[in-house]
Amino acid sequence: MPEGLAAILAGAVPQVCPAAVAMIAVDGDVAATAATGELVRYTGADGALAAERPPVRHDSIFDLASVSKLFTTVVLLSLAEEGRLALDEPAAALVPGLDPRITPRRLLTHTAGLPPGRRVDRELPDASAAERMAAIWRTPPAHPVGGPYLYSDIGMIMAGGLAELAGGAPLDVLVRERVTEVLGLADTGYGPRDPARVAATECKAGRPGAGCVRGEVHDETSWALGGVTGHAGVFATAADLLAFGETLRRGGGPMLRPESVAELTRDQGATGAPFRHGLGVRLGDPAIVGPLSGAYGHSGFTGTSLVVDPARRLTVVLLTNAVHPVRGRDGIRELRHAVAAEALRLAT
Repeated sequence: MPEGLAAILAGAVPQVCPAAVAMIAVDGDVAATAATGELVRYTGADGALAAERPPVRHDSIFDLASVSKLFTTVVLLSLAEEGRLALDEPAAALVPGLDPRITPRRLLTHTAGLPPGRRVDRELPDASAAERMAAIWRTPPAHPVGGPYLYSDIGMIMAGGLAELAGGAPLDVLVRERVTEVLGLADTGYGPRDPARVAATECKAGRPGAGCVRGEVHDETSWALGGVTGHAGVFATAADLLAFGETLRRGGGPMLRPESVAELTRDQGATGAPFRHGLGVRLGDPAIVGPLSGAYGHSGFTGTSLVVDPARRLTVVLLTNAVHPVRGRDGIRELRHAVAAEALRLAT
């Protein structure tokens, strides 16, 4: 019988998610890793089993969904270090016509008053990705600017757009040059990815190709904008995401200065959320940290999460495809908590 982390994943697959990979690092060393399930289990939303169900491996690739926001944040902070933008200057300096109260800091803390989302694929079904992005830029604040906290994919899409304007390159290039190449993360980046190593996500009517989405971004708005956006679109292996989290835990070098990581993890004073908020990261989010109350990180809608606990010298990665073949499964929060609790056990 499997023990520890392997047993936790085995207890969740396939009821909570068809595939799961988890890794835990304690004081810089991998203390536990496990991989369970099948990269493709279903052929459609009706739950019919696929004839070929390739097994998950430790180096399988997953759609990170909103964990992508951490990569956008690092890119923005690296640009701020170079003086290419300032966190508290109006974003209108780069995007004329934007509400002057919107700043990079407010975008990264979800306090810009922007709505949670916008289905530009439905609003503009025949438009190009550039035309849809222009519509995103025209989205006005719908709530008080400056707080309280209101989670907004629109805000993080704008953050990615600001990075492109300040950095003079597409966001996928900036992530590659400033994060993945610097850290040697060969399996991390925006899609499309080779589907042979990628876990399938949701079966979506209207998306090209047969069966469920695989190797292309799950998020509808990111897909409508070309798949390279500030809020979603990054794919990675557990080992790569662990290395990214460990880099933050150790102070950011060589991708960020320690003072930038300190600002990233500082409570920015956003109110109205069940957690404190840093820049692009959630501090003590009860949905993902479980007993690691002092940890920070982010989760993704596909069933992913990265948790970093500097005080306990822990980094915890959980990658799943809980939206395969349809969204709405129960148990992902409990699975995240169980993995975090195992990390705490290994650290004590």
